[in-house]
Amino acid sequence: MSGYRWVLDIDDVDWEDLSNLYRIAPLGEKPPESLEKVFGNSMFTCLVYENEVLVGAGRAIADGLDCAYIADVAVHPEHQGRGLGRAIIGRLTDLAGDHSKIILYANPGKEGFYLKLGFLPMNTAMGIWKDRDKGLSTGVLRETI
Repeated sequence: MSGYRWVLDIDDVDWEDLSNLYRIAPLGEKPPESLEKVFGNSMFTCLVYENEVLVGAGRAIADGLDCAYIADVAVHPEHQGRGLGRAIIGRLTDLAGDHSKIILYANPGKEGFYLKLGFLPMNTAMGIWKDRDKGLSTGVLRETI
């Protein structure tokens, strides 16, 4: 992916810029201080810049051996459709490649994208959401098996 600069640490992140990226991606409101905390607590991070403008991001929470969880992958709308999301997922799965399993949850309707990247549906994944009603209304959660 020529023309992009890849950064795998958070030393120089402008948290306001990252918050704005999630807003316009659009992946919702993620306050800068929240992003600083979750990215700081993630084993692997990936930030992508074009001409010093943040255009992509993602992270993976991991325990160093058994399980890694990819989260918060976002691509600026002007850069979507160029393979950047696929490349961010690829970089994070490479970084977490020594783990026994790498998981993520897809927003409803996006499952096909992740299938193409080698992810398979899980039969037994379950979750407890702080905002249960939102999880149910978006289709990420369901009340029946």
